Amino acid sequence: MKIHEYQAKEILRKYGVSVPVGYMTDKLADVEKLVKKLPTKVSVVKAQIHAGGRGKGGGVKVAKTLDEAKKYAKDILGMQLITHQTGSEGQKVRKLLLEQGMNIEKEYYLALTLDRSRGQITCIASTEGGMDIEAVAEETPEKIVKTCIDPTNGLTSGNLRKIVKALGFNKGIATKFGEFLKGLYRCYMEMDASLVEINPLVTTKEGELFALDCKITFDDNAMYRHPEIAEMRDEDEEDPLELEASRFGLNYVKLDGNVGCMVNGAGLAMGTMDIIKYSGGEPANFLDVGGGANAQTVANAFRIITRDPNVKAILINIFGGIVRCDRVAEGVITAMKEVDLKVPLVVRLSGTNAEQARDMLDKSGVAIITATGIKDAAEKVVAAASSH
Repeated sequence: MKIHEYQAKEILRKYGVSVPVGYMTDKLADVEKLVKKLPTKVSVVKAQIHAGGRGKGGGVKVAKTLDEAKKYAKDILGMQLITHQTGSEGQKVRKLLLEQGMNIEKEYYLALTLDRSRGQITCIASTEGGMDIEAVAEETPEKIVKTCIDPTNGLTSGNLRKIVKALGFNKGIATKFGEFLKGLYRCYMEMDASLVEINPLVTTKEGELFALDCKITFDDNAMYRHPEIAEMRDEDEEDPLELEASRFGLNYVKLDGNVGCMVNGAGLAMGTMDIIKYSGGEPANFLDVGGGANAQTVANAFRIITRDPNVKAILINIFGGIVRCDRVAEGVITAMKEVDLKVPLVVRLSGTNAEQARDMLDKSGVAIITATGIKDAAEKVVAAASSH
């Protein structure tokens, strides 16, 4: 689960992490009074969307006067902000963050995330703040330093020394950074975060340290422990199809291809997407229907998949383990009669009662293309999508 920058800063503030003074608003009428409350004459007007690269897209502006701040706020609020993370359709800006200006001396990058291969938290830091960390990793990887934090021991003095040395902090800033990173680590652990990213972390000419921009992503599976975080969810920032799918208990992620996929199990779903690409097609989605693929589940999945106008054919690839294949076939036939499907459908069922299920599909009188293997299914659905 993602939250907005202003929400992330509210959380960091509670952990003693220094952040700029700022106020969120979704009303232009409030801009003047909020800018006047800031401790600096220079202010920053920042679009609040769940995407990076806002500055390059025109969503972050530095205002030297109140009139400039009001103008920038009017320009940004309601705009369709396009960044490298939103895609060409962009994201509508519904909220603004108005912040104090900063007398910046140097920008850095700092993040905490999980290294699953090690079973440890990884602290990533770089002197190249304000840039995409992916670009830094590709072009100048030597400027990125990592240190692993064992959750059993927590953040150690050795971890701190390694990061401080890499970032080149003087003694005064190093002391402040130590407290900064300790607060960040406590936030990461206690809030069940999967990512806490500060980009940029800045030092000022007054010798202060601030999280100028930040992003926090939380583990969805831990939200039952944090109802206050769950309330921060902004459904306007989520893909409408993914949001609707979550309400039906479906794991759905929209992609850019034209072959819709309906699979049970995340591993099988990934394998299905791979073989579609291997067969010359492009998957339009990741969709895991889970262990119980009944008629209602299949019907809901059909509705989600076909609402994507790019989908030209659908592949159902089910392994009948928990649920028998004949029951899945029965569900598919019922759903096909309920949903007016206008694109070709290829079905591959494997596992318990698979042959009985294929016989049911062949005799159903419904327009279904059956397949015997995953390669056969992929080739048939790619051909159907190409000719539709």
